[in-house]
Amino acid sequence: MELYLDLLSQPCRSVYIFAKANNIPFEFKNVSLFTGEQHGEEFGKVNPIRKVPTLKDGDFCLAESIAIMQYLAEKCKTPDHWYPADLQKRARVNEYLSWQHMAIRWHGSKMFWLRLLIPKVLGTNVSQDKMDGALEDLNHSLSLIENKFLQDRPFIAGDQISLADLVAIVEVMQPVGSGLDVFEDRPKLCAWRDRVQAAIGKELFDEAHQAIMGAQERVGQMDGSKMQSLKPKILRHFM
Repeated sequence: MELYLDLLSQPCRSVYIFAKANNIPFEFKNVSLFTGEQHGEEFGKVNPIRKVPTLKDGDFCLAESIAIMQYLAEKCKTPDHWYPADLQKRARVNEYLSWQHMAIRWHGSKMFWLRLLIPKVLGTNVSQDKMDGALEDLNHSLSLIENKFLQDRPFIAGDQISLADLVAIVEVMQPVGSGLDVFEDRPKLCAWRDRVQAAIGKELFDEAHQAIMGAQERVGQMDGSKMQSLKPKILRHFM
């Protein structure tokens, strides 16, 4: 089995952590998003959508992180708590997975781009109004994770970690990579993060997030010229 990943990507980190935490053997195929490797001819043969993560299991290829983890959970018969058989617990997991794409995923990614990549790599200033609006949206999503999805439970679906928590934590950590402490003044979110880290294992958690936590230093070494052709599209998307 091969997994095509870039650990700067949140969905890639969730798949990587899930596979490693469940001792699922795979060959790591690094695809650098910032150098455009996903647009190469060879990767296009594996995944015409040209996105990571991508799974290749023999002749079977699968895109989209949620679909990949659900496939691995079924194929490898991972412990039930990851994707519970209980109807209501699974519904809680599915509810979060259905919500997060255009909420915390979008808001965390936008903050990462506005605080780090757009000014440091593309050389474009971001207005304070734009930054304040993005922060307000991010805080709204973080509050929903705390008050709607977690409530008074240790994890999103109950007493044990699930795919929902795994997908949530990698998104929450994305703006942290830009230098924003999203856990400040959020003891409930902070306590949940600690439980997720303990359930995954600190060593694996830190390994998976090493690239994103070093992003501020890494951007200084990036060749911004490689992204200039995409600059208009990126600015329209995020600004």
